Amino acid sequence: MPSNIEAIGSAIDVSAIDSVQAVVCDLNGILRGKRVPVDQIEKVLSGGIRMPLSIVGVDIWGEDIVGSSHVFANGDIDGICASTGRGALPVGWTLKPSAVVPLWLVKEDGTPFLADPRQALAAIVRQYHELGLRPVVASEMEFYLVDPEPDHAEPPISPYTGKRLDSDAILSIDELDDFGEFFSDVYAECKRQNVPADSAVAENGIGQFEINLLHSDDPLKAADDALFLKRIIKGVARKHRLAATFMAKPYGGRSGSGMHMHFSIIDANGKNIFDDGTAEGSDVMKHAVAGLLRGMEETTLLFAPHFNSYRRLRPDTHAPTRISWGYENRTAAIRIPGGKSSARRIEHRVAGADANPYLVMAAILGAALVGIRNKWMPAEPTSGRAYQGRGASIPSEWGAAVTAFENGSIVPEIFDAELRAMLIACKRQEIAGFAEQVTDFEFGAYLEIV
Repeated sequence: MPSNIEAIGSAIDVSAIDSVQAVVCDLNGILRGKRVPVDQIEKVLSGGIRMPLSIVGVDIWGEDIVGSSHVFANGDIDGICASTGRGALPVGWTLKPSAVVPLWLVKEDGTPFLADPRQALAAIVRQYHELGLRPVVASEMEFYLVDPEPDHAEPPISPYTGKRLDSDAILSIDELDDFGEFFSDVYAECKRQNVPADSAVAENGIGQFEINLLHSDDPLKAADDALFLKRIIKGVARKHRLAATFMAKPYGGRSGSGMHMHFSIIDANGKNIFDDGTAEGSDVMKHAVAGLLRGMEETTLLFAPHFNSYRRLRPDTHAPTRISWGYENRTAAIRIPGGKSSARRIEHRVAGADANPYLVMAAILGAALVGIRNKWMPAEPTSGRAYQGRGASIPSEWGAAVTAFENGSIVPEIFDAELRAMLIACKRQEIAGFAEQVTDFEFGAYLEIV
């Protein structure tokens, strides 16, 4: 075994690593896999690790889906865990230095397993490449730092003042300074893992922050970056005796956390095809907008995949509630930012920070491509407050979003039938799990009243 293993951007000294985690991403955006001895890292990188194909479809609690054809009906067959090409990523926040190797699933015959969310995104990207086009994407990731001790969301104690945060502090430089060591370590880990972290800001909620990622013309790497940025933030937070959460709505009465995605499309000559030299953008951009709008109801499940997700999609909360678009309008679901025409792009504002970046990007790029191919045109853009504007509402209830996904006509053009079936079964099992729970609030409300 060589003393160094190449990672993106750097080489890892194997002699300094305690263990290796071989991981795939499931439909919920959770990394699942195996811890293996460091002397097996070459085996991991060369596709020598196998895992059940069903692993991508387990529910949020890691339970098999009851009645799944991928479990008992076919013997719970394995897939081959192939390297994504990212290599081994160093992990510096664990007690002993380790590394993680991102993998994705292929079938025994070498074909992609299209229920793997990364493979689903790759299939959409291939369609763009076949047309001589390249999507350029970037994401903005919001999250909360919270006190790790209580069993409920509680603002953190400032390492600088020793006092618990008690007020919203949007764009506060002081709050960034309070957690300066945390952010310095996040940026250091991002550099080690070649995650292109850009600016960080304090957001609307108490202890809420946002870190942006730079634009990339490789959507697969961009989705990798979003996934591993979340993991870096969580890991570094633990190191600093904090907890980081990407729940869409950890506080019922405060701002939710989103994962806004920006994208444009460039042609073989490197020209942004959304740019027509005007502030309005090209017809191709409008075709993409129309595809996003027509597909929004049936793709909401990818943007709001969990029970908690629907607490975020409420009026006047900086999260959209209507299927709408507009220029420089942050109350709309689809925003066209201003600026130079050469940088004309679409901002999709529906996804929560709890969503799976691969499925979010696949849903957005896929629906946009359907709109471009059909040359659809959107209705007139919304001006002013979009919460009371025209147009249908984004599904505001989990079960309705599952049904819309299941019955949609655009979703089958984006996602393989196997992925759709696995995701629907997973979400229906999770819905049943939550329906069985009686909360303390519910018990207290009804105990002596009814």
